[in-house]
Formats: sequence, structure tokens, C-alpha cells
Amino acid sequence: MNLKEKVHSLPLTPGVYLMKDSLGHIIYVGKAKQLRKRVQSYFYNNKGHSPKVVQLVRNIRDLEYRLTDTEFEAFMLECQLIKEIKPMYNRKMKNPLAYSYISVREDKVRRQLEVSYDPGPPGEKLHFGPYTSRSTVERALQGIKESQRILCSNPHTRSSLCLNHSLGLCIGMCGGGASMEAYNRIIDRVIALLDGRDLSILNDLEQRMNEAAERFDFEAAAKYRDYAGAVQALLQKEKVSRFTGENNNIAVLEPMDGDVIKLILIKGARIIYRTSLDLRHMDHERLQAAVHSAIFEHFTAEAPEGAGTINRHTIDEAQIIYSYLKSSSGNYLIIPPEWLAAAPESLLADAVVKLLADCLEQLEEVD
Repeated sequence: MNLKEKVHSLPLTPGVYLMKDSLGHIIYVGKAKQLRKRVQSYFYNNKGHSPKVVQLVRNIRDLEYRLTDTEFEAFMLECQLIKEIKPMYNRKMKNPLAYSYISVREDKVRRQLEVSYDPGPPGEKLHFGPYTSRSTVERALQGIKESQRILCSNPHTRSSLCLNHSLGLCIGMCGGGASMEAYNRIIDRVIALLDGRDLSILNDLEQRMNEAAERFDFEAAAKYRDYAGAVQALLQKEKVSRFTGENNNIAVLEPMDGDVIKLILIKGARIIYRTSLDLRHMDHERLQAAVHSAIFEHFTAEAPEGAGTINRHTIDEAQIIYSYLKSSSGNYLIIPPEWLAAAPESLLADAVVKLLADCLEQLEEVD
């Protein structure tokens, strides 16, 4: 069977596809809700493809695929295979593997915001991240500094005002033109923004974008739009990093075709157990017992080796899980540790009943 025939014969179900070159090496791994449609998109209507995708397609000579029961599992399998195989084009299409952090560093004069690859020893300085795109971090920080007028072009002196002060981009910390109190208030607002506690700086960027558009200054409007988008991306990544660090116990129920549901148990950013439950062979009582037993058994077991490690793949996996949980289609339960220490007729049992009821209701809507 040639490549064209293989693509045409792909199923319209969730799964992962593995692209191969002329030597049979896997050069790209991707995921899809409907395999055939996704893979066909590489070969048809390709005028909008980026140069990297065009180059990938030129080198594809064969493919294989792996089916999954759900789209969510396809996303997670893609992450796992990329981590194991390290395909050439997955690396080319992503940023370098280094992480970036935003640090608040104390120097002899004042607190400074800086981008670095290493947050330093714990407790040495306040930092946010890790972030997987340094360019996004730098663009966001540029927008924050510019909008708050702390984009000093000579931050290490207090003897004279810098050039940016004359351009309205610096409040004058460099030449004693601004009080340390005013500067510290701004830095505190930046910290509150990155913490997700105060979005007023983001609102200010969006307001500047709207005002520029109203006066038909579309270049400035585009600049502030990009700044605001970069800040929003940072806030999203910070939520994901925080979510990953919490190492939650999460039970997910996904409806499948027919009278089947999928139970997936996640610890932090790692799937630790999954099973299909056929409703045709289980009454409600047996179903509740099966879910409750699986949750209790696997979340009270010893954590797998490396479970607390945060790396790029962990962040990618956490992003998938976080996005799934925040979507309207997800049926999930975050299980506090104290629920696992209680008797069976505890809050956990009640929560399992509610989780199953929501999933069964969704299954009826699909049918």
C-alpha cells in the first residue's frame, strides 16, 4: 500500500500518527481527533503551510498510527512518544529545550526584572516560570516595562537621566527623578500581575491598544496587541506551572462510543491508570464501586519514580491536562489527600456518585 492509499484508509477516530522518511526513521509525531482528516491536511490545501511544514511534507515517505479511545489520550500519547523518540521535526518546530524565568533581583540600587535560564537557588530571589518560549517572555516584559515607564536604558546609575526618560518610557529612576517608593509600587504591581492577583497592567495594555486603534495608529495598536497577548500567554503558563507543582490526584471520566466510559487517573501531570467500563455489564452500584476502588488503590500507592520532576515534557503534559479540565466537556474530580484517609462512606464516595451522574448524562446527550 502506497502513502496516498495509507492516508485515505486512515480511520476517523482519535489517535497518534508517526511520519517516516525514506530510511524508515520517525521524523514527526502528531495527534488528532480524527486521524484521516488531520493527516490529509498535510497533503491537500497546503498553500497556508509554514516553510517548516512544507519541508516536513517533502520528506514523508511512510507513516504509521496508533489508535486511542479518546482525544485526551491521543494528546498524552503524543507527548510520551515525542519524549521517547525525539523526532527531528518535532524539535525543529519547537523552541530550544531551555526554559526561561522572570526573576526579581535585588541589586545595590533597586529591584530589577530580568529574564534568565536559571532561577538560581531556592529563596535567593523571587522568580516566575518556567516558560517554554523565551521570545514570548521578552516581549511580555518589554510591554510591561514600557507601559509602566520602567524601561530604563541606563538602570545602573543615578547620576543622570537616560535617553528613554526623554522618550517617556522611564519615570527617571536613573537620575533621581522618581522616588524609590513610586518605583517599588510599580514593581509590586508587576509581581501581583505575574502572580495572577492584579490584572490592571494587562488591562492598561489592552486600553492602550484600543486607544491607538481609535486614532487610527494601527502600528501602535498592533504593538500593544502583541504585548497583551504575550502577557496573557505568560499568565496561562504560570497557572499551568502552579497546577503541575500541586501534584493533584485527578480522576477523569470520558464517554466513548456505545455504552462505554473511560476512567483515567492522573497524578500531577502523569497518567497512572486507565480502564474502560462497559455499562451494559455493570449496574450503578458496581460502577460506583469500581471507580471508587480504582481511585483509592492507585492514589494511595507509592508515587512512581520521577513523579515530582518538572521538565519541558511535564509542562507540555500539564498544559494538555489543564486545558482539558478547563474545557466544558471534561468530567473530572480533584481528590484532596484527606479524602483518601477517610472511611468509604466519605466525601469521596459522594463525589464519585456525582462524577458518574455527570458523565452518564453527557453520554445520553451524545447518543
